[in-house]
Amino acid sequence: MGTGIPRPLLLTTAAVASALLLAPVDALARPGPPGGGDGVHRERAGGQGQAARAPAKTAARALDAGAPSGLRRGGGYPRRTHLTPPAANPADKSLRLGLTPYHSIAPRLNALQKLGGDRVSVEVAGKSAGGHQLYLVTVTAPESERQAREQERMRELIENAPAAAAKDRRVKTAYKAPVFINNNIHGNEWEGTDAALKLIEDLARAKDRETADLLARTRVYVNVTANPDGRIAGTRANANGFDLNRDFITATQPEARAIRRIAIDKQPAVMIDLHGYVNGTLIEPTTPPHGENYEYDLFLKNSYANALGMEAAVNGLGYTAAKDGVEPAVIPFRDQEEGWDDWPPIFTPQYMPFQGAVAAHTIEFPMQVNNRAYDTLPVAELRRRAAINTDIAGAAMRATLDYTAEKRSSVVADQIETFRRGAAGAAQVPVSAKTVPGVPGIGPEDVYTTDFPRAYVVPAGRGQRSATAAARLVGHLVANDVRVERARRDFRLGGRSYEAGSYVVDMRQPKRGLANVMLAEGRDISADVSTMYDISGWSLGLLWGASVEKVRTAGPGGLDVPGRAVRAASPTGYVAGHGALRLRLDDPGELAALNSLLRDGVQVRRTADGSALVPASARSKAAALAARYGVAFHATRAKGVAALHRTRVAAAVAPGELFALREMGFDVTPVSTDVLDAGFDWSRTDVLFVSGGLEYGKLGAAARGALDAFLAGGGGLVGRGAAGAALNADAGLLAVKPVEGNGDANGVVRVVNVGGPVTGGAPHHTFVYSPLWFTDLGPGVRVEQRYGAGNPLVSGHWRPAPDGGGGPRDAAGRAAVVSGASAGGAKVVLFGTEPLFRAHPKGAYAQVGRALLNSAG
Repeated sequence: MGTGIPRPLLLTTAAVASALLLAPVDALARPGPPGGGDGVHRERAGGQGQAARAPAKTAARALDAGAPSGLRRGGGYPRRTHLTPPAANPADKSLRLGLTPYHSIAPRLNALQKLGGDRVSVEVAGKSAGGHQLYLVTVTAPESERQAREQERMRELIENAPAAAAKDRRVKTAYKAPVFINNNIHGNEWEGTDAALKLIEDLARAKDRETADLLARTRVYVNVTANPDGRIAGTRANANGFDLNRDFITATQPEARAIRRIAIDKQPAVMIDLHGYVNGTLIEPTTPPHGENYEYDLFLKNSYANALGMEAAVNGLGYTAAKDGVEPAVIPFRDQEEGWDDWPPIFTPQYMPFQGAVAAHTIEFPMQVNNRAYDTLPVAELRRRAAINTDIAGAAMRATLDYTAEKRSSVVADQIETFRRGAAGAAQVPVSAKTVPGVPGIGPEDVYTTDFPRAYVVPAGRGQRSATAAARLVGHLVANDVRVERARRDFRLGGRSYEAGSYVVDMRQPKRGLANVMLAEGRDISADVSTMYDISGWSLGLLWGASVEKVRTAGPGGLDVPGRAVRAASPTGYVAGHGALRLRLDDPGELAALNSLLRDGVQVRRTADGSALVPASARSKAAALAARYGVAFHATRAKGVAALHRTRVAAAVAPGELFALREMGFDVTPVSTDVLDAGFDWSRTDVLFVSGGLEYGKLGAAARGALDAFLAGGGGLVGRGAAGAALNADAGLLAVKPVEGNGDANGVVRVVNVGGPVTGGAPHHTFVYSPLWFTDLGPGVRVEQRYGAGNPLVSGHWRPAPDGGGGPRDAAGRAAVVSGASAGGAKVVLFGTEPLFRAHPKGAYAQVGRALLNSAG
């Protein structure tokens, strides 16, 4: 396509699913709940630990990876796959523990498939960020192709026509209850993999009637290692530095997307997720708060009963504190008051109920072998501990299979009921001693329900915030198996008019809980509990940059919307047919398109409102980028006020932030205090971005002098949080006073965008974790964004600190983002918010992109 295109182009967005649905996860950690072992981690938003240093190629692999395609839909069981073993790796960290190294798993699975009985099938469910295969094993009684088709028919009936499934005699008598065992999602919590391999072999070899009956009535799905990168390296995170057990609901990484595909395709009714290390063995269900979008009565009924069976099996192994150092198992719902919650849907067992699981558990085996223990304990002691953990993990697995076999009919019936309530728009059933008999200690503190709206609308047409963001959100909903329709013509709903092309999410659908947990604004639970494990607020509806409107009631005619089911979001790429082009920089896709143009040498200029002015001569390049990122290049007569240049970033940031910067197309070099002390060439850097891992006061004299020279020579600084504010103060740049809020606080907050080069076009909500604000602003310091008035917290957990300060009302109206130039000329932007936190504030990413462009020397 050349410069003479006579008419606008509406372009496909094939890469939206692969490039724009992805976003980063923060992997810095802090201690877990009271009584937890030091292997339990709580996410932190930065400022501790080493800066992210993931290679660019691993991030690129994760960005390019689409949905996993390895799972076969046709054919019966077994489904044998000959796996090509990777080369032996003597550095695999599993070896020191006497456990199975990753390179030995494929040969072992090949051998297990050859055992008699035709019970074991292996498929490749996808690849990790580091390029390692993910192995899904199915253990079940053999099925002909016809029998497998009938199982699939029944599975689809359960989800898509649950009222009919509840009456279907074949479902009641012949449907195999699916059980999912997920292992090693934290790479340095190894033993679940070894227990699973032993379980698979035992089930394959067993000749007893009990095993035959089990496999005739269930399918056992085993994700052998969910995180091979971390297993090999002995790290919690994958090769991108991501904690995969914080990645559900956003699914930024290929490993999480593979598990999501398993959840949708296999529809587990029961699942367990194997972790370490908490002594005694921790077996969920958890303490309050409980996810308000669950059918929690059904979930608690089954999860508690299964937990009792696992507890008995684990304690029945005979390990004791005196003899082995093993404390009795703990069920948090029964044994703890608070601190270990199932509120956020970011963990695997907290996501699975939205895909139909009526029992889902984290299991934390007891004996620590990772981190400092791995490096300091004798090999013999490590192997003793690992053997105990493997034994305990195996006991939990076998107890779960026993429970599913014994309760198959009621487990399947409860899964059907979960989907039926969603499809019918039925009210949730609050938990109580009456509604969940047999579960002790249920009180009002356990009751969390929500008022589901009748529908959500993602509007289309002029005046809407971002068609690109709407397509990204809709694509993500569909990828999670949420049903979405697109209106064929204009319509009215809930007393409002909408244009054709708008998207409608009818909340009378089987997976309404999943739709609501993503789209609703969430809830402020600050008054409900004193402490929380990980994040407490999220909302893709508020934070992903799209306009989302809630429809409470549909009127007497119901949802009479002339629509069609959406399989993928409609194309949003657009290029005006003539003249110079304007690219708004309000979306990460627009930043990625701009950086691609700059990388190709296109002469792009900034306009007065912060947009990018692209010359007409670059129309063909713009067309390709519009198709790739789903962005719009509109015709403009605006004039450029300054040239834009390729921005080279030195970043001392968390892994998720590094991933986000690369997603937006910035050239990023990870740095830290150690990297700068080793000697760093600042001549190839335009701006420094700091959120953690770099402390000015700990730099040697030479490194400090080089940094000072960079800043005095026009280099820019973008700082986030306490670490960024501290570097600004230590380097003597902007005259501001940073005020730290409660360090435990996090959630979705209202903000007021003052406008300007950083927050122009930004959403009215963003995310905070350990929030910060700025006072005592010096001359020339510009407020870019303020916290909302009153109580700015929309959803999450933000209490004042014990001294009464640091609460949300202290932040109200205060500067959340500031910018300015230092006396030496360095351009600086400071964020007190978390605009790159995991994938949650996707709509805020562009604020950081604009800040980097604006601060570059």
